[in-house]
Amino acid sequence: MRERIVQLGYGAYERVLQRELSGTPSHVAVIQDGNRRYARKQGVETTQGHSEGAETTEALLHWCDDLGIDEVTLYTFSTENFDRPPEQREYIFDLVEEKLRSFADADRVHEAEVCIRAIGEIDMLPERVRDAIDYAEARTGSYDRLNLNIALAYGGRAELLGAARDVTERVDAGELAPADIDADTIERCLYEGPTRDVDLIVRTGGDERTSNFLPWHANGNEAATFFCAPYWPEFRKIDFLRAIRTYQNREASWRTTRARRAMSLVQAVEDADLPQARRALGRFRDALPSKEREELNGELETAD
Repeated sequence: MRERIVQLGYGAYERVLQRELSGTPSHVAVIQDGNRRYARKQGVETTQGHSEGAETTEALLHWCDDLGIDEVTLYTFSTENFDRPPEQREYIFDLVEEKLRSFADADRVHEAEVCIRAIGEIDMLPERVRDAIDYAEARTGSYDRLNLNIALAYGGRAELLGAARDVTERVDAGELAPADIDADTIERCLYEGPTRDVDLIVRTGGDERTSNFLPWHANGNEAATFFCAPYWPEFRKIDFLRAIRTYQNREASWRTTRARRAMSLVQAVEDADLPQARRALGRFRDALPSKEREELNGELETAD
């Protein structure tokens, strides 16, 4: 009886959270942390923690598809993870291989038109994992409705260092002038995978850090971050909806900040520049609180 009441309450809260959402991020990056700690808490083998975590990953993809999210990047295996005991690494590699092949063959993946890509130092992975990557990418490469990036043997510093080396080699070869180096130049040298900047980073397991994950695509875009206590196998849809609410609140705050800056511009410019300043403000005016918006309208009418 108690479990039934809990389930009813959970469902009601999930519906409330979903109704509160007015928009969703385009690109969500997830650090799936806590599989081993979850296993220790349950008194089971570490491998079971990873297996249950993989089930949460499948559920996450369903949630993203239902919510209309365009891109998901999963931090699956970092370059630092190579330091783990061999038996742990091998189990993770077996699990990754299995899931890549099952995802690539799943009807739901094809119905949702999910494009699977792997990003990272792929050459460091065992051949069987590389073969599974090739299989998944070939099976889903023509899709573009939901991009799923699997970060394997990934390290953000290594990615940026590799890009810096590529740019330096092009400059040394005379193919690129230093003055022509810009953000697009760097992006073309990053791992092929993410097609857009990260809007939201989610990390489970209680640690409040982003662990060298997508520094160019996330930090450069000042992505919203959501840290939560549940270990990855315990992560639920209501936790994900809370994460999206964090992103939504951050975006609303940014819109208000931009509107206030635009309002200050209108108040500061000379009459000759007023039409241009008004156009700048027009894009953000609705983000202002109603009282500030009324005051601004009065100032603009006075300026006329």
